[in-house]
Amino acid sequence: MPRTPEQFKEIREEKKQLIINTALELFAAKGFHGTSISMIAEAAGISKGLIYNYFSSKEELVIELMKAGFLDLMSSFDPNYDKILTSEDLKFFIINVMKNTAEKCHFWRLYFSVISQPIVNDVAFGEIMEIAMPFFKILTEYFEAKGIKNPEVEARLFAAIMDGVTLNYVFDPETYPLQASIDRILEIYNLNETKN
Repeated sequence: MPRTPEQFKEIREEKKQLIINTALELFAAKGFHGTSISMIAEAAGISKGLIYNYFSSKEELVIELMKAGFLDLMSSFDPNYDKILTSEDLKFFIINVMKNTAEKCHFWRLYFSVISQPIVNDVAFGEIMEIAMPFFKILTEYFEAKGIKNPEVEARLFAAIMDGVTLNYVFDPETYPLQASIDRILEIYNLNETKN
C-alpha cells in the first residue's frame, strides 16, 4: 500500500530530527571543525547524500540545531501569542524553562557545549538574535510597564540570569539548587503571589 503525503512528511521530519540529534552529539563531543558530514551520516546510520537532502552544509545544520534549541526555550514565553507579557506569563515561562531544562538535561548540556564553540557562535549568532529580538522587545515592554528605570538592561539581565541558572544546572544537576534558584528568581521579579 503506498504511503500517504502525511506519512512521507512524518518520515521526513523523523529523519531530519535524527540528523539534528546526531549532529548535536558529535559537535559537542568532537567540536564543529572535528565533525564532518560523513561522520554525522555514519553515526546516524544514513547516507551522506541524505543529509544534503535536508541541509546544504554543515553550517546550515548547526544553525538549524541552534534555532531548534532556542525556539524550544521560547515556546513557553508568550503562551497566548498576544505579544503582551503579563506577570502570569513571565512566571509560567520561568517555571517551564526550568522544567524543560530538568527534563532535557542531556540535550541542554550538549547544546551549551556546542554553542560555546566560537565558530558555531559566529555562524549561528545572527539567526539566534533574529529569533531573540521579539522576545527582548516584549520583555522590555513588560519591565517598562512595571516602572523599571532601564527596561532594556533589565530584559538582558533577566535573560542572563535564566541562562546562568540553566547552564549551572545542566552541568551540575545533582547538586545545583534548581528549585531554590527558581524561587529566588520569582522573588526578585515579585512573581511569588502570581497565579500559575
